[in-house]
Amino acid sequence: MKLYNYFRSGTSFRVRIALNLKGLDYDYVAVHLAKGEQHGPTYRALSPDGLVPLLELEGEPQPLRLSQSMAIIEYLDEVFPEPPLLPRDPLGRARVRALAQTIACEIHPINNLRVLKYLAGPLALSEAQRAEWYNHWVMEGLRIYERRLQQLAEERARQDLPPSVYSYGDTPTLADCCLVPQIVNGRRFGLEYDGIPLTLAVYERCMQLEAFQRAHPSRCPDAE
Repeated sequence: MKLYNYFRSGTSFRVRIALNLKGLDYDYVAVHLAKGEQHGPTYRALSPDGLVPLLELEGEPQPLRLSQSMAIIEYLDEVFPEPPLLPRDPLGRARVRALAQTIACEIHPINNLRVLKYLAGPLALSEAQRAEWYNHWVMEGLRIYERRLQQLAEERARQDLPPSVYSYGDTPTLADCCLVPQIVNGRRFGLEYDGIPLTLAVYERCMQLEAFQRAHPSRCPDAE
């Protein structure tokens, strides 16, 4: 497998975590977003949307390629089911997807590099205004995440179950693959995370695992 990605890309970070949790080897292919390599003809020939990550798989007569981090991770979970990144039961899967999509749908799309560049360029927002935009929407989403964790914790307590170790249950899931990159990226922008203790506790537990540590942007071959 080849993973076309960028070390600071949160979506790429998600897939690197998933690959590590699955114990899967892959070739790291850097696509430098800040330099615009994703818009060049070479990469566009591989990825029509010009986005990362892109997972390339062996295939005949041509390699097979998958885009969109959530689709890639769910594909990996179906083809390489151990360890699972989604619970076996339908309710558990739905809840993990809800947590993951709080990050992937409610936070990331309005704070990714394309959006921030548009705010700086055509809309001519100052650096302070862009930081305010970023911080507002990140914290809006993470407060939702915190409330979801609180609700799940209360439900487990009513069932006389111990608290979850990770976002959902005792093993990392798709939700954690999404959460950790969001926290890391926010810290790079100087965001202070106030009022989300359950979320930060999950993050800290995840970062004790080698799979998350090895996926960190600072460990990537193209890290600057």
